[in-house]
Amino acid sequence: MVVSLSRRGNVEPFHAMDVLAEANRLKALGAPVISMAVGQPSDPAPQRVRAAATEALKDGRIGYTDTLGLAALRKAIALHYADHYGLDVDPGRIAVTTGSSAAFNLAFLAMFDPGDRVAIAAPGYPAYRNIMTALGIEVVEIELGEAAYLHAGHLESAHREKPLKGVLFASPANPTGAVIPADELETLVTTAEALGIAVISDEIYHRLAYGAPDTTALRYGNGVTVINSFSKYYCMTGWRIGWMVLPGELVRPVERIAQSLYISPPELSQIAAIEAFAATEELEAVKGRYAWNRELLMKRLPELGFPLAAPMDGAFYAFCDVTRHSNDSMAFARRMLAEAHVAATPGRDFDTRAGHRTMRFSYAGSHDDMVEAMARIERWLR
Repeated sequence: MVVSLSRRGNVEPFHAMDVLAEANRLKALGAPVISMAVGQPSDPAPQRVRAAATEALKDGRIGYTDTLGLAALRKAIALHYADHYGLDVDPGRIAVTTGSSAAFNLAFLAMFDPGDRVAIAAPGYPAYRNIMTALGIEVVEIELGEAAYLHAGHLESAHREKPLKGVLFASPANPTGAVIPADELETLVTTAEALGIAVISDEIYHRLAYGAPDTTALRYGNGVTVINSFSKYYCMTGWRIGWMVLPGELVRPVERIAQSLYISPPELSQIAAIEAFAATEELEAVKGRYAWNRELLMKRLPELGFPLAAPMDGAFYAFCDVTRHSNDSMAFARRMLAEAHVAATPGRDFDTRAGHRTMRFSYAGSHDDMVEAMARIERWLR
């Protein structure tokens, strides 16, 4: 038997998913595991979203749509930018995607060629690095050190060393939860454009900031590509539905690639997602619980010897220094899962150089689970 294996498959694993798989295996064996490993809301999609999907199923409306998505959903997303950000966005610049994951694939394929240098922050979401590496793009990981977020100085320094083709950043960020202040975001975007660096802004955790209003990078640059999703704030992870706001010149290239890769996003999820923007009352109640969990973890994790490695400004993550307990966060996470039945993500996912020192805890679960998880960790450490 001949099996052909490409070098593309030799990317770093997504360790959070490996931890989740082990947590699920233990659960299947009857262990009372609490998972704080993945960024998945414990609440279902809003009631009106599920009702719309139910009606669509009754009508049998499950088929292909336009590659860039249903016109009604693209219009609803455009109205969201008017309502939430005060921006006029042409629905023709919006591409609906099969989750944000597909949006990243499409952005990287449409914007960059093999060998192009694209900067990301470290720590940062591992799929950025892994997808671009598989595509032959040179990933430039900028170590943030004591800084909470990527800023213009980081970009200028990396570009001086060797010119960059693009930069990708997130605010609020995964894994840290840090938010880039509006004035710093403006400087970052305008600096990138002045240097000829294409900008991708990951805004998946918008509407989940706790101390400042959302600011989209679209406000500061005509060439910005924004990626967002219904997975996080809207509690629609498994529905696999996201979107991009594109510069006009990128719309047709993205469409052409998407036609062959994905045909179209799932129609059922698109129909349901139209209703998500009208579910604010229900979703704000969910966010209120995240805020409650956040207050708990901000207090309890440092008490347990896990000082925060970044400010918890947004999203639903606590990024902690674990060196008081271990210099190998991967081994520590395995032991904590096996012995305390609490799952968290080792920092190597987010930073291949310094991730052995850190761990990410997701607080998207129920408050009772968060209380119990902290109690279990405390008993285990004793």
